[in-house]
Amino acid sequence: MYPLREGIRMPMLRRIGVLVLTATLVAAGGASAAQAQSSQTSSRNKSIAKPLVSARGWNKAQFRCLERLWARESGWNHRAANGSSGAYGIPQALPGRKMASSGRDWRTNPRTQIKWGLGYIKQRYGSPCRAWAHFQSHRWY
Repeated sequence: MYPLREGIRMPMLRRIGVLVLTATLVAAGGASAAQAQSSQTSSRNKSIAKPLVSARGWNKAQFRCLERLWARESGWNHRAANGSSGAYGIPQALPGRKMASSGRDWRTNPRTQIKWGLGYIKQRYGSPCRAWAHFQSHRWY
């Protein structure tokens, strides 16, 4: 192996290794593209949530708690699915179909999921910071 850049090492390749190197570079680019897509999804979903949080009378501190909570639960991904528990969406509703009370498009619409999640937090904990505190001590909310 020889250093390609600081901290990155690549194996020495023979003639047949060109395909391996190409596949490696394509795969690495794909991972970056997936990460960028995930970041865009997260940002877009947070921008949907901000006015909904504000409309409930919750301040910026409450939004920060919500950011942390749902980052841990789903990464703010409205298609996040927990294969072992069946939890789904941004708030990781269990079962996910509970979110149908906020709209038939609960599987694909982040706004529907956020509205349901905020209602759940209000009813169960009173505020996002209380839900976050519960999550920190119990690892679930």
